[in-house]
Amino acid sequence: MSTSAPVVPDTLGEQVIAPPPTDEQPRPRPGVNAQAARTRSSVEITPSSDLLRVATVNVNGVRAAFRKGIGDWIERARPDVLALQEVRASGEQLRALLPGWHIADDVCSQKGRAGVAVASRVPIADLRTAIGPDDLDASGRWLEVDLEGVPLTVVSAYAHSGEVGTPKQVEKYRMLEAMSARLAGLRDERAQALLVGDLNVCHTPIDIRNWRANLKRAGFLPEERAWLDHWFGDPDRAYARVDGAPIGPGLGWVDLGRAAAGELPGPYTWWSWRGQAFDNDAGWRIDYQAATPRLARHAVHYFVDRPDTYEHRFTDHCPVVVDYAL
Repeated sequence: MSTSAPVVPDTLGEQVIAPPPTDEQPRPRPGVNAQAARTRSSVEITPSSDLLRVATVNVNGVRAAFRKGIGDWIERARPDVLALQEVRASGEQLRALLPGWHIADDVCSQKGRAGVAVASRVPIADLRTAIGPDDLDASGRWLEVDLEGVPLTVVSAYAHSGEVGTPKQVEKYRMLEAMSARLAGLRDERAQALLVGDLNVCHTPIDIRNWRANLKRAGFLPEERAWLDHWFGDPDRAYARVDGAPIGPGLGWVDLGRAAAGELPGPYTWWSWRGQAFDNDAGWRIDYQAATPRLARHAVHYFVDRPDTYEHRFTDHCPVVVDYAL
């Protein structure tokens, strides 16, 4: 990870409020949002006409998310661009749920699996889905969209969750490696590009509540985190995999969530449905908005739209929202 602070506006972190140290935090009460004091929701602030609001969320099946209330959140948050992961629906079904939007999507070749999309109030000029080998291109996990009349390329990405010691983890590493190559090219091709989505990796210990207990679990493996070191790393520094194999110079993408929160823990974006993970804020920060350096300078506000209570969740993730002055 780069040792130099990214160049971002001071306003980016205004919505992130420092929590007390972990050992001083009060014991959470069931049903109470333990993270509410740490971030403001984008629905509290109406975006001005000179800002472009970009939101991203893993919906765990877009049809189920609409049954659980994502439509109400969209109306209140008013994103201009909405990136979705794990859509698990056909193009026709998605367009029926989002009438009036310009929509690009990449459906997984396996019905009912994965799928990514970008819905935009701004017309879409072009799209691309190539990320590497044909099987990755058909997996519904990578979608690049160029907006019409706006100097912005948005990527909706959904990395594999993985599982240690199984072919699922092998596929995850293939995806992360392919993403690394494409992010290098995209950075060189587009001065203002934005990677958003569920990357299924926590980058550092402050991105996961119980990091020590998860050191050997997919999502926080050193081998996975090394790729994020590379993506968010200093271009003047060389990076390597855990086994010592060189990856190359840092790509210089700016993790806007970490830029906004600084060295504060979280704010987390995913909690298991099981047990008291949500109520106890035992979360993971695996959903990102990462920008090229030029675009990062235009990132004005960063939000994590966590529901107030477990019952108000429409997915096990929560939207990550950033306003851009373009």
